Amino acid sequence: MPIYLNNAATTWPKPQVVPEAMYDFLVNSGANLARGTTAKRDLGTMDLVLNCRELLAEFFHGYEDADPRYVTFTSNITESLNVVLKGFLKPGMRVLTSSMEHNASMRPLRRLEQQLGVEIRVLQCDSEGVLPLDVLGEALTEKKYDLMVMTHASNVCGTIQDIEGIARLCRSAGVPLVIDSAQTAGVLPIHVTDLGLAALCFTGHKGLMGPQGTGGIVWNPDFAEKVDWFIEGGTGSFSHLEYQPDCMPDKFEAGTPNLPGIAGLRAALQWLIKEGPAKIHAREIELGARFLEGINKNPSILLAGKKTMEGRLPVFPLNFEGHDHAIIAAELVDRAGIETRPGLHCAPIAHKTLGTEAMGGALRVSVGYFNTEEEIDSCLTALNSILSHPVKAKA
Repeated sequence: MPIYLNNAATTWPKPQVVPEAMYDFLVNSGANLARGTTAKRDLGTMDLVLNCRELLAEFFHGYEDADPRYVTFTSNITESLNVVLKGFLKPGMRVLTSSMEHNASMRPLRRLEQQLGVEIRVLQCDSEGVLPLDVLGEALTEKKYDLMVMTHASNVCGTIQDIEGIARLCRSAGVPLVIDSAQTAGVLPIHVTDLGLAALCFTGHKGLMGPQGTGGIVWNPDFAEKVDWFIEGGTGSFSHLEYQPDCMPDKFEAGTPNLPGIAGLRAALQWLIKEGPAKIHAREIELGARFLEGINKNPSILLAGKKTMEGRLPVFPLNFEGHDHAIIAAELVDRAGIETRPGLHCAPIAHKTLGTEAMGGALRVSVGYFNTEEEIDSCLTALNSILSHPVKAKA
């Protein structure tokens, strides 16, 4: 078995109930959603999807007493962010974001800037990846903005933003706030209603422990009314209409959804709730602290971002004195079967903020719940060995 330390890309392994639920749906159920009769299998699919919505609405404390209608499914958080940004932003609107964003936000924003003249202001985070509240507060007083979109925690360095303070400032200024929770959903508590979020975009395959190909949006009902859909088609409802229905959740869910994925996501949520997100997070922080203590003993290992475990997830971007981080990543695989991720991590603006862009990014080690102390120690041993005995360049 490999030693998997790339959990910021996707958590692995999944709880066993996840593949079991997906297999069970495909083999023993398999009925499409709202496209059949009152047969047991058809009704079972409807119950599956509704129950998954209900679990998500309750887990994230959705609006109107966790009304499941305001949870819509997507294939991933990138799609979720595209739905929100391209459906809401109009020519001439102004948007705030931060210098720690993933391309899932930055690329649609830049396209909207280019095509519609949307004005984008990128707020500069500090060298640890933190957005200072005074920087946001000053920006909110200088102009009227129509939207703010930002990540809850960095996929590059694990820095957690003060989402409560950011939400408070946005509410005071009347600016809708959209959160990219790719790294935090299922890991940190997110109370959509208390924060007053316009939309929470989430993925199913990371902290929620579900399969790839699942994601969604938890909506503020008033904000959802202002967002246009850009995919239209069959919904299994209002079929007499030649126009897309504007009711929730049908408005944003044209076409057949990823039903095996939703079955896996529901099983993952049930497992997660039973296991306890706080327990999972504490374990990940414990393992992260062990790794951090180990790399701090080697002066050749250069860590970007925060230097302690306070205010961060166990995501570590590493460079190495006198060594190419991409070669080190390859050596970890070849010598010890350790899987990490080198490069820019689809977030070049974040690497620029952290000062690692010129190095082509960093080797990212990201710890997960199913890692062990032995695996952390094996990675530290392998890093020290590789740095002491680097691969020789071929003549």
